Amino acid sequence: MDVSERPGLGAACVAVLQCSDPRAKVMAARKAARDWRLGRLDHRCDTPVPERPGRPDRPELLPPNRMPKRGKGGSERARIAMIHALAHIEFVAIDLAFDLVARFGADFPPAFADDWMRVGADEAMHFALLARRLEELGSSYGALPAHDGLWEAAIETARDVAARLAIVPMVLEARALDITPETIVRFRRFDDERTARMLERIVDDEIRHVSSGTKWFLWSMNRSGANPQKSYQTLVRRHFRGAVKPPFNDSARTRAGLTRDFYDPLAG
Repeated sequence: MDVSERPGLGAACVAVLQCSDPRAKVMAARKAARDWRLGRLDHRCDTPVPERPGRPDRPELLPPNRMPKRGKGGSERARIAMIHALAHIEFVAIDLAFDLVARFGADFPPAFADDWMRVGADEAMHFALLARRLEELGSSYGALPAHDGLWEAAIETARDVAARLAIVPMVLEARALDITPETIVRFRRFDDERTARMLERIVDDEIRHVSSGTKWFLWSMNRSGANPQKSYQTLVRRHFRGAVKPPFNDSARTRAGLTRDFYDPLAG
């Protein structure tokens, strides 16, 4: 195919965003990432990006303060609720990755898309693993309510790539590095080794995702001549509605390039 005839990268990403059915979104994400990796897409991001991606009828999306309590202990019901919450995070994370490329990819070299298309494929794989685990436990994705707080962060940062990188990978995904190891311990305490191993695989990938966020945030700061740490702190205070609070998994964050001089001044 002549280069001028290749589909655009942005159009492929928007096709992922427009999928409502979870299985179709996973397949579209894998195809878009594969097509980019194999050189089938032109580095062109000129397709209008929807404000909100396609969503299935279920799960019901509730405000965070209306979410039911998950329960404590190792009951199957509590484990299903935890896995469902994690699956929803990964489902939204698919759209976060492809929205980032479609919305901002034209402002960056192709290596930016290399990283984030891979992230999108990772998130699709993570969601598929957790959705399958729910089915093994007699449930399914959509059986429980979920909240849309993650996508609210995308809307908040839709016009500023530095803010998007600061909030999504460098705050929200970094928080997953802090809490997932304890979640793995909990599943092992419940004798659920299968889920624990899935989460170990996921958290290893998340270190790379945070690393990609930090890498391109630093690239943006270098391009503009801004101080990375001070700019990060300003953007988080401006755009993040929650608290950046310890305990922090400093070792995992450092492996991702997110050193304490970024987040220590923000710790409540």
